[in-house]
Amino acid sequence: MNAPFELACPICKSPLETISTRELRCPSDATTFCQIDGIWRLMRPERVAYYERFVKEYETIRRAEGRGSRDSAYYRALPLVDLTGRMASAWRIRAASFRALITNLITPLESNHPVISSTARNLAAKDQDFSAAALPRNDKRSLKLLDLGAGNGWLSHQLAKRGHAVGAVDLLTNPADGLGAHVHYAARFTPIQAEFDHLPLTEHQVDVAIFNSAFHYSADYATSLAEAWRVVKPSGRIAILDSPVYSNAASGKQMLRERQGQFERAYGFPSDAIASEGFLTFERLDALAASTQTEWRLIRPAYGWRWTMRQWLARVRARREPAQFVLIIGARVAGGSG
Repeated sequence: MNAPFELACPICKSPLETISTRELRCPSDATTFCQIDGIWRLMRPERVAYYERFVKEYETIRRAEGRGSRDSAYYRALPLVDLTGRMASAWRIRAASFRALITNLITPLESNHPVISSTARNLAAKDQDFSAAALPRNDKRSLKLLDLGAGNGWLSHQLAKRGHAVGAVDLLTNPADGLGAHVHYAARFTPIQAEFDHLPLTEHQVDVAIFNSAFHYSADYATSLAEAWRVVKPSGRIAILDSPVYSNAASGKQMLRERQGQFERAYGFPSDAIASEGFLTFERLDALAASTQTEWRLIRPAYGWRWTMRQWLARVRARREPAQFVLIIGARVAGGSG
C-alpha cells in the first residue's frame, strides 16, 4: 500500500493508521486521507482551498505553454529529449542539471545502501525506454528518495528506473502536467499530493530530499529546509535543483517584477497568489547554512557556451544579471541537530 514510505498526518506527524488499501486515518483526530487515481491525497481540505487560486493560475500558464502530451513516450523521454519540441531549450537545461545530480550525488550514494532486488531490476528492464546507463547492476544500491515539486514525475521516473524507491510530492494532480501523469511510466513510484512545508512522512526515513525546480516557491526557505531535514536520515542529503540563483538580490527582485508583468499582459494576472521567496542569492545560502546547520556544496552543470555567454552579454549591455542554475547539495554540519 504505502510501502516503502511510512506516511504520517501532515499536521500532527503521527503515523497514519490503515483503514483499507486506499484509505488511511490520523490516530489523533480521525481525519481520513485517501488514494485517488493512484495518488495519495495527503492535504487537509483547508490547505487544498488555500492553494486553489495558485494551482488554477499555475495550470493556466502551463497549458498555454503547451506542457504535456497524450503520448507516454513524451514523458519517458524527459528530461533528455522533448519529443514535442515546444520547450526544448528549457529541457536541455533540465537535462544538464539532471546529469549533474546523478553524477555528483545519486551515483556516489548508491554504493552505501542495500543491494537493489532482482525484482526491481526486472521491473526496470521492462521499460522500453530504459537506457543501458541507467540499468541497475548487481552491485548497485537502493535509496529512498523524495522528489519535491515533482510535476509530471519525470525525475521520479528516472530515479525509479535506477531501482530506487521514490516519493513524488506536488500540489498538482492533473494528468497532463501534474502527478496524474504517473500512469505513463513503467518504473513505478509513489505519487503524493502534499505541501513540502508539511510533508506527510515520519522522521528520518529518506536518503535524499530533492527540491526539483521548486525551492524558490517556498514562502520561507528556513522552514522548508527544516521540514526536509526532519524526514531525511541523519546521514542523508538535501538537493536543490533548478532554482534561480543571483549574485545580487536586486537582480532577483527585478526578475520577479519582469515575470509578473509578463504574466499580467499574457494572462491577466501576475501569478502571485501565494507569497514565495522567488529566488536565491549566494549570501542567502550562506545565511541558511548558518541558521539550519547545513553545509552546502555547489556544482555548476555544463549548459554549453551559449549559456555561459549570457553573463558576459548582460554585463556588456548593462542589463540585469541572468539567473544561474546551480546544483546545491546540502549535508548536516557535523554535530548539528538537523
